[in-house]
Amino acid sequence: MDRTQGQTEQDGQSAGGSAPPVPGSGQAPAPSATTAAPTAHGPARVVTLTAGDFTLTVNPVDGSEIEPLRPGTERGRPAKRDAAARTARETAARVPALPGPGGLIRPLLGREEEQERLVRLLARGRSVRLTGPSGSGRSVLLDAVAARCAGLAPDGVVRLSGYGHQQPAELLQTLYATVYEAPGERPERDELLARVRDIGAIVLLDDLEMGGPALDELLRATPECAYLLATTPDTRSPSDDSHIEEVFLTGLAKADCVELLEAGVGRPLTDEETAWAGDLRFASEGLPLRFVQAAALLRQRDELNHSAEEDDEEEPGVFDERPRDRVQVPLPTLAEGAAPAELLASRVSESARAALRIACALGGELPHHAHLPALVGDTHADTAVAELLACGLLTPVGTRHRLAAGVARQLEEVGYGDTAAEEARTAARHYAWWTGHASVTPERVAAEADAVLAALAGADVVAAVLLARTAAPAFAGSLHWEAWERVLRSGAEAARKAGEVAEQAYFHHELGVLALCEGRLDRARAELETSIGLRGALADKRGTVAGRRALALVVDRETAVAASPPLRLEAPAALAAASEALTVVTPATSGTPATPAASSAPTAPLAKAAPTAPLTKAAPAANRPAPSTRIAPVVPVGPVSAEAVTRMTPVVPVNRSAEPPTTLSEVFEDAFPLSPKPVALAAPKPAPAPDRRRLVLLAGAGALTVVALGTVVALALGSSDDTPPEQGPAVSSTPSAAVPSTARGSSGNDPAPEPPAASAPASEAAQPGQSAAAPTPGRTPGRTPSRRPSATPPNSPPPSSVSPPPTTAGPSPTPTETTEPSPTATQVVTATAASPTAGP
Repeated sequence: MDRTQGQTEQDGQSAGGSAPPVPGSGQAPAPSATTAAPTAHGPARVVTLTAGDFTLTVNPVDGSEIEPLRPGTERGRPAKRDAAARTARETAARVPALPGPGGLIRPLLGREEEQERLVRLLARGRSVRLTGPSGSGRSVLLDAVAARCAGLAPDGVVRLSGYGHQQPAELLQTLYATVYEAPGERPERDELLARVRDIGAIVLLDDLEMGGPALDELLRATPECAYLLATTPDTRSPSDDSHIEEVFLTGLAKADCVELLEAGVGRPLTDEETAWAGDLRFASEGLPLRFVQAAALLRQRDELNHSAEEDDEEEPGVFDERPRDRVQVPLPTLAEGAAPAELLASRVSESARAALRIACALGGELPHHAHLPALVGDTHADTAVAELLACGLLTPVGTRHRLAAGVARQLEEVGYGDTAAEEARTAARHYAWWTGHASVTPERVAAEADAVLAALAGADVVAAVLLARTAAPAFAGSLHWEAWERVLRSGAEAARKAGEVAEQAYFHHELGVLALCEGRLDRARAELETSIGLRGALADKRGTVAGRRALALVVDRETAVAASPPLRLEAPAALAAASEALTVVTPATSGTPATPAASSAPTAPLAKAAPTAPLTKAAPAANRPAPSTRIAPVVPVGPVSAEAVTRMTPVVPVNRSAEPPTTLSEVFEDAFPLSPKPVALAAPKPAPAPDRRRLVLLAGAGALTVVALGTVVALALGSSDDTPPEQGPAVSSTPSAAVPSTARGSSGNDPAPEPPAASAPASEAAQPGQSAAAPTPGRTPGRTPSRRPSATPPNSPPPSSVSPPPTTAGPSPTPTETTEPSPTATQVVTATAASPTAGP
């Protein structure tokens, strides 16, 4: 883009640019790869546009550059055009007078009733769908309605063409550019919809090809507009709730057909011609187009017969071999009148027939008459358009012309499409030269969009790449972005087939920029990454930098889209009343039925063997008062949507279950909750039946607690000042083997606990920190006896070990003189320890 700065169009033309071909040159241009480049004819056509929040610089050399709008450069709301500006715009957009013989004025016959109804409905603000077959005179009727509705709407009458549009985006953009004075600006979708909503105009939409949801979207976007939609019966109908009036066009009556035929011929019809016209009306169902073509057949017949009469008046010379018998050209047959394209084409000039071949090669699109001398090679070929239009072989579509309905098929059957590939290649190379010239404005290229796209579709890959490379920047600068996208996609495919990597990278870059302008971020990222990869392989630094800048904007937009909207809290409807009565209770006050069981403080030795130590530590806090905090009810501030609302769930810190806990883990969880639990909305499910193994383990844990308490009492009684008696049973110094009783949590793989053996005699006392139960005879203890040091305070006397009971059946002697209460305590411990074995 740097090499084009500081240059003017005149400097570029003097440096080697040339003007487009004018009638009279006689030679068609011979463009090549060098002449098609924009710099071959002068400066590159750089255009700066405003696309939404971006500034788009269309650069045909390295690719378009896009950047955010700079602060202070934002445009305000554009003003609407006044009546004088609308009239000037319509005059400029009107098709200029065609060179050649003036066309005949075609009267509007037999449509007075439809015209009055259409004007009456549009004046009431109603939208109407005018349905009629091709050739029924819809465009002529729209011209008459537009003349009568000029002053009904505040924004006047807007004429649009719906040919080739399947979505309403481009139609809305065209309507916006027609009503508002906003050159070089293409607003984003939201802003576009906001601006077209204020347009109040009567929109005449000819050749409509969309219906259903697409048409409903167009109508909803412009509620202040009244539409007159001209379409064919095979077009999809609008939805039932669109409230569009339907007006159908039928064929003309016999009298109207004869009058139209006389107006086209310029003389009254003979009886034979009147009868022929009646038969033609029956065959063609009274379509006006058929009688326009029939009038052309009669005019050609008159010219041929009149020429023969003039020749007969002159005496032939000696060497003249003309026949003396005059031959009259008969009336066309009924088949020729119903399909007259072949007969009409055979009687027109050679330039007109060449133009018909070009139109068949371009899918029915006829180039502008200024291009025909270069395409045909005849200096007077520009008069062919007027000649074909008078014959009824062409029909106007907006500001251009294309073959009438059924003409292309009839001409292809007689060989007019045999040279389609050569004609399309010639047209593509001509348009590649013309669209890349610096003197051609983007608006002129946009007016020729259909012919350019048709030439691009029928050309070979080399010509297609050249044409797409030069036409794409022109379509971008003219804001005709639908044609821009189609050209870019066709050019990328042609470049891939031709192996042009640099051109393929350019097309993908432009597709990424276009997708970014339209808000399609996923497509923009894919296209730009493809372009950056291709340009990286070519070591194109400038193109790579431009692609990375555009990709950075895509990343910024994705980050902005991914950001969540502000969160607003709203209480659920079902819990709005219940949340007012909820309170938060501190975990220290969560008393459970199992906590009062442990109330003794000196249980530190037991905490080393049993995992219930946390239970004893939490016991002193169970009697403190419960501090509570009131939760204020949450009231929604205003109406909130379902997308941006985070619903609040009331939370309580304690699981207030109606069933008592069955395991130590549940007791620990109730006393010291790890995390608050949400309030369950559904009805609580019944607790499952407690497992028998868990009950046994829980009973064993209680028994161990009682044993520990009994041991403490026995030690307290044994440490009194009384001396032991002199007589007593023999005392053994061998300590009895004891199995440490460890309360383990129940798991699915743990075996059932072994029942404890019978208690020792009264003379035996258990040491603190050891279990009072002896191992069962015949079984191996599950664990090695603990040899940890005793936790007995140093001031207490050491406990005496008692020998095990004898194995004989005789009872052991017991002294009666002593009053030591240790046997009683031993009996209590024995009875308590044996209770789990007698259970279930």
